[in-house]
Amino acid sequence: MKLLITGGAGFIGSAVIRYLINETETIVMNVDKLTYAGNLDSLTMVSSHPRYHFAKVDICDAKALQSLFAEFQPDAIMHLAAESHVDRSIDGPAEFIHTNIVGTYTLLETARSYWQTLNSPAKQAFRFHHVSTDEVYGSLGAKGLFMEDSPYRPNSPYSASKASSDHLVRAWHHTYQLPVVTTNCSNNYGPYQFPEKLIPLMILNGLEGKPLPVYGKGQNIRDWLYVEDHVRALYVVLTQGQIGETYNIGGHNEKTNLEVVHQICALLDDLLPNSPRRPFQQLITFVTDRPGHDLRYAIDACKIACELDWKPRESFESGLRKTVQWYLENQTWWQRVRDGSYRGERLGLGK
Repeated sequence: MKLLITGGAGFIGSAVIRYLINETETIVMNVDKLTYAGNLDSLTMVSSHPRYHFAKVDICDAKALQSLFAEFQPDAIMHLAAESHVDRSIDGPAEFIHTNIVGTYTLLETARSYWQTLNSPAKQAFRFHHVSTDEVYGSLGAKGLFMEDSPYRPNSPYSASKASSDHLVRAWHHTYQLPVVTTNCSNNYGPYQFPEKLIPLMILNGLEGKPLPVYGKGQNIRDWLYVEDHVRALYVVLTQGQIGETYNIGGHNEKTNLEVVHQICALLDDLLPNSPRRPFQQLITFVTDRPGHDLRYAIDACKIACELDWKPRESFESGLRKTVQWYLENQTWWQRVRDGSYRGERLGLGK
């Protein structure tokens, strides 16, 4: 299979590519604009592989996409490219509208035009896999789970832009019969994650003796999914999912933000017994909450488990230990990020 992946230099995209090159026979074209969160260092172990190819292309550039499709002749698309950080969307929503909505539209139109030129077997086998988030469903109360038919109630500029992209993909399937599958996942974590997200930020701030900023009282709940579990799910949906269907992917690991930070502190205490910063819990600092901060996300992943036989392999405890250990052992990777476009500053206060 020749698979074109957008956003392949990002956190989840690079994990997908590493999996495809190491575990399958897939030929990969990585299409990435290389914004601040795109990092080719995450792909150094596969970058010289003959089945890996890279093109620095903006998904909003229709002409560049058309040329790329004509040259690479993909059998399928996995669309991961997106602006993805809620706090950044609060401070600057325009880029999220442009990339996540206009970019998805441009990619859909390019894929549709290309798909219509294929012969019948190739046309029937073609897939457009759109990767989205559980945040499109809004906020849950103390009970309940997001299901594939849950109503959309996005509450941040980021989630609204992703909800819009989901609707575009659905419309292109129903109007033009473009063969699509969609996945909505819970919060990912693991190696190579850009350190503006909660878990890597807490790990690196702890290592540097900086405050560990917890929004509000830290009682917001997320369902955590280890990135390598997510990658396996994405591949299963791409290759076995039913056209036109949506699959929710969750880790069955609901934790409050404060619980997550406490577990990170405990792991740092355990893995760095001689650190002068122990106990790391003393670095926890409560800060002003994010505007419109959703209370709880949690996914019902029964559909993908029952229909496609996927389940997460990692518990939150095992996945978090692997994650902390990876950041301790890969300072070169994250130090290059710290020295570049992001240095841990507070975002998302709407200023």
